[in-house]
Amino acid sequence: MMKINIRLLLPALIIFIFSGKTVKADEPDFAYIFSYTVEPAWERGGLQFAWSIDRDNWHPVGPDFRFLLSDFGTWGSQKKFYTPFLIQNKEGLWHCIWNLGKDIKSFAHAASEDLYTWQRQSYPRVMENGNCLLPEVSFSSEQNKYIITWISEADNEKQVFKTTTTDFKNYTPTEKAANDDRLNARCTVNIEGTAIDGTVHRVSWETIDGLIKWNDWMAHHNTERAETMDEDPRRFKNLESVDAEITLYPEKAKTISDLLVGIFFEDINYAADGGIYAELVQNRGFEYALSDRKYRDSTWNSYKAWSLKGKNATFTIDTAFPIHYNNKHYAVLDINQAGAALVNEGFSGIPVKGGEKYIFSVFARSPDGSSGKILIRLVDKGGKAIGETEIRKIGEDWKKFKAEFTALETVEDASIEVIPQFRGKIALDMISLFPEKTFRGHENGLRADLAQSIADIHPKFVRFPGGCVAHGDGLENMYRWKNTVGPLEARKPQRNIWNYHQSAGLGYYEYFRFCEDIGAEPVPVVPAGVPCQNSSTGGHGQQGGIPMSMMDDYVQEVLDLIEWANGDKNTKWGRVRAEAGHPEPFRLKYLGVGNEDLITDIFEERFTMIYNAVKEKHPEITVIGTVGPFYMGTDYDEGWEIATRLALPMVDEHYYQPPGWFIHNQDFYDRYDRSKSKVYLGEYAAHVRGRHNNIETALSEALYMTSLERNGDVVAMASYAPLLAKEGYTQWNPDLIYFNNTEVKPTVGYYVQQMYGQNSGDEYIPSLVSLSNNRGSVKKRVGISFVKNNNTNDLIVKLVNLLPVEVNAAIDLSGYGIAGQNARLTVLTGSPDDRNAKPQRKNIEVVENFDYQLPAYSFSLISIKME
Repeated sequence: MMKINIRLLLPALIIFIFSGKTVKADEPDFAYIFSYTVEPAWERGGLQFAWSIDRDNWHPVGPDFRFLLSDFGTWGSQKKFYTPFLIQNKEGLWHCIWNLGKDIKSFAHAASEDLYTWQRQSYPRVMENGNCLLPEVSFSSEQNKYIITWISEADNEKQVFKTTTTDFKNYTPTEKAANDDRLNARCTVNIEGTAIDGTVHRVSWETIDGLIKWNDWMAHHNTERAETMDEDPRRFKNLESVDAEITLYPEKAKTISDLLVGIFFEDINYAADGGIYAELVQNRGFEYALSDRKYRDSTWNSYKAWSLKGKNATFTIDTAFPIHYNNKHYAVLDINQAGAALVNEGFSGIPVKGGEKYIFSVFARSPDGSSGKILIRLVDKGGKAIGETEIRKIGEDWKKFKAEFTALETVEDASIEVIPQFRGKIALDMISLFPEKTFRGHENGLRADLAQSIADIHPKFVRFPGGCVAHGDGLENMYRWKNTVGPLEARKPQRNIWNYHQSAGLGYYEYFRFCEDIGAEPVPVVPAGVPCQNSSTGGHGQQGGIPMSMMDDYVQEVLDLIEWANGDKNTKWGRVRAEAGHPEPFRLKYLGVGNEDLITDIFEERFTMIYNAVKEKHPEITVIGTVGPFYMGTDYDEGWEIATRLALPMVDEHYYQPPGWFIHNQDFYDRYDRSKSKVYLGEYAAHVRGRHNNIETALSEALYMTSLERNGDVVAMASYAPLLAKEGYTQWNPDLIYFNNTEVKPTVGYYVQQMYGQNSGDEYIPSLVSLSNNRGSVKKRVGISFVKNNNTNDLIVKLVNLLPVEVNAAIDLSGYGIAGQNARLTVLTGSPDDRNAKPQRKNIEVVENFDYQLPAYSFSLISIKME
């Protein structure tokens, strides 16, 4: 694992080439490399190389390939790479420093042994006023330290500054320097007719050869990734149906994880408020703020979704006497003549069903002692009342009122009106409307149809609350579990990293309750003491971490979560859970710490503190670490090194890739070291151009999942991501389930997850598949998996065919005693671009040796009840 995994991605021939040390007779002993970056060749920039024998004729490697990219800051506006400078120390380690941008007070550093695999990056802040342009680094043998200089522009003046270091971790205070302290080692060379600035280094030919071969392999790898079914008519032009003989080896059966298929929930694409959280009133607490949307929407404030209907009244927002300090804003109506209405439009309308009950609640008080009743009405677009109720006896102190009524008609886009029937002032907050029919009938519950669609997958676990939402945009935006439990009016809403609002109505209590309802293990994810690596807030986001002086308190917060979930009702935090309505423990077993984090010294220090504390206090909890957002690269390598050093029980891997990647990497986990950490594949999905979900993406995922089952001894859990997306509010595609206010629209990929989730096993049975056509492109597109569910005594056969022709399979089940057994067949098939295919089910009869024809572009599942 770790760095060697990158090598294991290479074909055997490339591995041999990389490991060879012999210089060919026609190759020089040494040559020169030129390190540079070209802007605006690619908006991020990155480290590029050219080589030369004579320093006059230069040959780019790539030519546009980037051997090192910057991870600093947020995607889009940051992660820039300018003016790189390289130096190699006497041990052969290369150090690269570069400029991050004209407004950044730091330079960046990374190190490498070979110039194509790089260690973790760091961004030391060395300026309080000014920037760091054209950084250079040299080594002083006399002082035994590195000297870094740069030019800073501030107040229309350029000055030279410097610092020193021995390890690129600790730096001396920045001081002014002179121009003579600069190396000015950059030079200009001509590469394919373009004059480019950079640095020249004399290296062994082996170094250059390694760069060339790394570029060649990456080009080959990217060609595989880019393969699509659009090319199948050419790729399989003369291919006829394929015969397959399949033989099982039950004597080689192995135990696999029974938690393999789960779901990952993140509040993205309006998945929570306006989505699965059944609240129908938008901005019920008047807590929307301009900052939620980074001040880009002037309408996104405390008045959002609210309006005043009628005359002789005013509607204002106040903060003087809130219900709770976590919910500071509330509405004040000053009524001069009864009849004016405070109106909420819901989330693009309030959907109601005729004949069904709805629960209204509100906190209200009368600041001036006025009193009377308040009429509550549901109205359609034309203003006709389709349901009403009332509340009475408003006092001077905040009090919660509840009422219910039945909708008279089915309306998709109703609104709700709050109409005081008296003159005077009234303060209102937490104005809420829920359907009575929530999932499992819970108060403050979930939208029944959406929750049921998730339950129908039969997920074995639920990971929440993210994703990037978990660690947030900057330290102040981290998702803190304590802010999401207890009474709704005491919970702390906040900005969502995806640039909208989180009411915290769907909080940790509701997540755990949902897991219990559907029989899934809860897998909460807490921040690892650092914000999201895509943060744009607070020192360019991911640079920072919770101050070490505050980390003990944060570690205790994580330990308190375990007590809240598992503690006796008489413990401090167990009592909070019990008071919410769940006296019995939730029996938490898994805890994720961190999500796709940038693996830095800051991260490692804080993660290690959290892990060690949980391991000491709660050895029964399986802690899941993180290895970044990709299947290779620095975060992946460094994350695995930490996992191995700490002996983590499990790590969280993520990757979103084109279908070609899933086809060509079915052996990804076959190579993993079984003695090291187990894997939770926490986020994955296949993407095609246009980023939609169709048969091509779904079948490539189904194919890959046969390899996950084969490696179920090391891959403990896996979850597609993202899960939910509201039409018209989608920020990320593809997603598993799309929905609007009244409809749930499962995708083709949803049915793949459902077929696996409803047909999981705890024992994997190896098989031998012999195809009549042994072309590599054919063999890689046929996937087979046999698992047994020992709880239900089912033998489950999964057969995936990504070929444009049928596969005629002869299946030998000798030794299983299934002669004459009825089996359930489920088939998902369609053309590659089909977005609406659904599985078809029927009963078939199977014998010990039976034939089955896999349709072209299909996923077939046969579930056989054993005797």
